[in-house]
Amino acid sequence: MNTTADRIEKLERGLSHPSTAVRLRAAMAAGTYPDEAFIELLLERCGVEPDFYVRDMLTWALIHQPRADVVPQLRVDLGSRYAQARGQALHTLSKIGDPEIWEWITLDHIHDPDDVVAVPAWRVAAAVVPDDEVRWLATELLKELGRSDHDAMRSLARAVVVLTDRAAAWDDATGACVIESMLESVVARTSDPKVQAHAEATLALYRNPGTPFSLTQSEAIDVELASHLAAPER
Repeated sequence: MNTTADRIEKLERGLSHPSTAVRLRAAMAAGTYPDEAFIELLLERCGVEPDFYVRDMLTWALIHQPRADVVPQLRVDLGSRYAQARGQALHTLSKIGDPEIWEWITLDHIHDPDDVVAVPAWRVAAAVVPDDEVRWLATELLKELGRSDHDAMRSLARAVVVLTDRAAAWDDATGACVIESMLESVVARTSDPKVQAHAEATLALYRNPGTPFSLTQSEAIDVELASHLAAPER
């Protein structure tokens, strides 16, 4: 008899297998044949799975589980002591996109020193922020200008640009985009060349969304150099 316990045991063996391909297939099977009994194990693996593609498949599997069961458990994982678990919960919630998620995102998530948490927090916050919080969120996101490497900087720029699509980002009296003005102010006032370059690149992305995100050449070199210097020795 193929009991729930048997299915969970089989899934656990698959998700903990040394082979990435086996783990990927196990996660895919859990999403193809959903069962609320799988949720706890899938979330547990989100916090420890080393492979990006398997983690993404775990997210896919989770969003195919019964929503009423998976969302509350994802909320619990937002407070996990493990950065990867928090980040993966945010990433999964961003795929679900329920407006109630906004109440669960904290400043600790947005300003988390670990990119694995902060980057998905920016993305999901920009997607679900209510109109009356758009400018507040923009202010918080702009505090992160200049942080980390090129990929994280691009993610932040995209989150900021998403906010400019909201009516609340525009001044009714002048017809101007408030967030554009905020970015221009950063460019004019900051003494940090990396922050300035990031703000300029974000402005360029806002003004021409079809162009790739790109820092000035000199700043891109500085970002790359900083990333190498910060990387642990092997």
